[in-house]
Amino acid sequence: MSQLSQRPEKPAVGLPLPHESAGLHVTGAALYTDDLIHRTKDVLHAYPVQVMKAHGRITALRTGPALEVPGVVRVLTAADVPGVNDAGMKHDEPLFPDTVMFHGHAVAWVLGETLEAARLGAAAVEVELDELPSLVTLSEAIEAESFHGARPVMLAGDVDAGFADSAHVFTGEFRFSEQEHFYLETHAALAHIDEAGQVFVQSSTQHPSETQEIVAHVLGLHSHEVTVQCLRMGGGFGGKEMQPHGFAAVAALGARLTGRPVRVRLNRTQDLTMSGKRHGFHAAWKIGFDAEGRIQALEATLTADGGWSLDLSEPVVARALCHIDNTYWIPNARVSGRVAKTNKVSNTAFRGFGGPQGMLVIEDVMGRCAPLLGLDPTELRERNFYRPGQHTPYGQPVTQPERITAVWEQVKENGALADRRREIAAFNAAHPDTKRALALTGIKFGISFNLTAFNQGGALVLIYKDGSVLINHGGTEMGQGLHTKMIQVAATTLGIPLHKVRLAPTRTDKVPNTSATAASAGADLNGAAVKNACEQLRGRLLEVAGTQLGANASDVRIVEGVARVLGGDRELAWDDLVRTAYLQRVQLSAAGFYRTEGLHWDAKAFHGSPFKYFAHGAAATEVEVDGFTGAYRIRRVDIVHDVGDSLSPMIDIGQVEGGFVQGAGWLTLEDMRWDTGDGPGRGRLLTQAASTYKLPSFSEMPEEFHVTLLTNATEEGAVYGSKAVGEPPLMLAFSVREALRQAAAAFGPAGASVELASPATPEAVYWAIEAARAGVPSRTGTSALSHA
Repeated sequence: MSQLSQRPEKPAVGLPLPHESAGLHVTGAALYTDDLIHRTKDVLHAYPVQVMKAHGRITALRTGPALEVPGVVRVLTAADVPGVNDAGMKHDEPLFPDTVMFHGHAVAWVLGETLEAARLGAAAVEVELDELPSLVTLSEAIEAESFHGARPVMLAGDVDAGFADSAHVFTGEFRFSEQEHFYLETHAALAHIDEAGQVFVQSSTQHPSETQEIVAHVLGLHSHEVTVQCLRMGGGFGGKEMQPHGFAAVAALGARLTGRPVRVRLNRTQDLTMSGKRHGFHAAWKIGFDAEGRIQALEATLTADGGWSLDLSEPVVARALCHIDNTYWIPNARVSGRVAKTNKVSNTAFRGFGGPQGMLVIEDVMGRCAPLLGLDPTELRERNFYRPGQHTPYGQPVTQPERITAVWEQVKENGALADRRREIAAFNAAHPDTKRALALTGIKFGISFNLTAFNQGGALVLIYKDGSVLINHGGTEMGQGLHTKMIQVAATTLGIPLHKVRLAPTRTDKVPNTSATAASAGADLNGAAVKNACEQLRGRLLEVAGTQLGANASDVRIVEGVARVLGGDRELAWDDLVRTAYLQRVQLSAAGFYRTEGLHWDAKAFHGSPFKYFAHGAAATEVEVDGFTGAYRIRRVDIVHDVGDSLSPMIDIGQVEGGFVQGAGWLTLEDMRWDTGDGPGRGRLLTQAASTYKLPSFSEMPEEFHVTLLTNATEEGAVYGSKAVGEPPLMLAFSVREALRQAAAAFGPAGASVELASPATPEAVYWAIEAARAGVPSRTGTSALSHA
């Protein structure tokens, strides 16, 4: 077993602990970015001047009327920017634009003594616009050939020969919608300037180092003149990886110009209308199967709705291409990706980062084609699972194909699927107007950033004279339990009780040049860096302990806060050991670092091994559908998920449950609507609140919900044998959509192929039922299928 994955005696990792801030969360004592204004004197409030048109060139911007509003202190415009007027890493996102690119685009910001004064001031700003034609839908952008960024192509084998050898060839299209992050805490930042001109920004950001970089270049400063701190986030899900930077820059610019602290905090409507979503996709595909139902070839074009700027759309598309295979061996493939440029908010990272979109395409294909091949969908999926020695279409070996089967078979056993399918068949035969169905789907999700440089982490660990330990790392806490795991890693590595370890807020002046807390790599990267720092400290302390105990340092172990010699009875308490080390002038701080080894990726050739490993899981979902309305309920869910050797089982099970429910929301409930008409509201987001945008809640939770973590699943080369857990469980929700498809099919003749919209709302399910009853494919406007 590798040093990184091996666990010592009596480790703190693996214990089922509650979230380290759980008590603060439930009592309301946990501080978030916007709570800090109540502890800050003379704060100014920033409010955006939004233009409610989808596209147009600004011909006049009059700020004078705003300055006449009582309480308004200043209006920020492009003329105030001392550095670069851009909030993006691609330099295509002007912070103060001269062209409105989406409905609700902020063109200026008003600073007021109160939020109400700033709001009234923003309403008083006069903007004149030369309106321009707009592209609101993905279909419009494709027709207009409006694309930007890279257009990768993934090639494997001989596609033409693969289709020639196929006994069955199907073609189809599939369009599926965006998803709103709807984190509980909206975007927020608080900036102030100290007496030396140092900029300090508190930001709700998943990527403090990049927020620091953007703030610095907007202000014309170097990074060492800007410090960014993130206490915690009330959710992020990827929506705070790139998008917080501009809001932090507005706050910092206001503070720099006025000399007073400036607060930016979007209300819910502003957050929904100004920040990006999960990318909606259009897929056109062609697939070939042999006579036994094994995939021979796949050709597809995936088009993502990028919105008005690139943001992270290029790597999102790249990851979609990398995951279109999911758990299936595709020997011959030609898959193209592109980013459509539309007049909508700039879409961004969202849990899974393109992986869910790519995997949804192939799962939709399998669900639609199985009846046409005369196969049960479960059987079709099993026949195409990866086997030992096979590799992905982009060339990475699939090193643990046995885990695809292991989680699958364990779900079958845990959920008693064979017995329940017989019960479902009997129920359906007796109930003409209500049908049940049970679907089983699996996942294979690559863990690492596709951009190899991001696969590094840092930490700073301090031991004080009294034996207490403070850890700093580059990851941010958005509720996912990363800080809890880092405390467990530090306590395990040092061999001390958990109560000895405390964690400091994430700050750029403690750990520099960090990567975003994203790609499910937070625990892998930061955990290994924390472990590295603690190993340095433990090594120094073992030398001191060896001298004190009259033994070689290699024969000393520190367990539960006591240093002991192997085979002896002499011991030294941790606090005494630390005090002795201090008196001997031994350094009691260490900077840790980790870089993920074994990664290589050629983005142009679209080939290599971009992932450290794959996470696996399988889910079986049983649904019941009403034939009159399309309404449904999730009766039972059984999940087996591979997290390696869990660092913190209670945290990981919570992540699996939450990811599944969020995925089910994307696939069945969350129906984003935009005004696509030619009237004055064209481009307006119509689902601007929880009243019109339906989120999963307790009523959508499965009536029975069983989550099991795969056992004996050590991941060599990862911190204490664990695997990432943040993103992969979201894709387990494919089983919900596939169960709904099968339930709709049960209303029609046997062997019918059902096309189902995404999201599969009750309305969409109803139309699928009607099509099944009529014995024809549904035409929901989102998909089409033909047998070539």
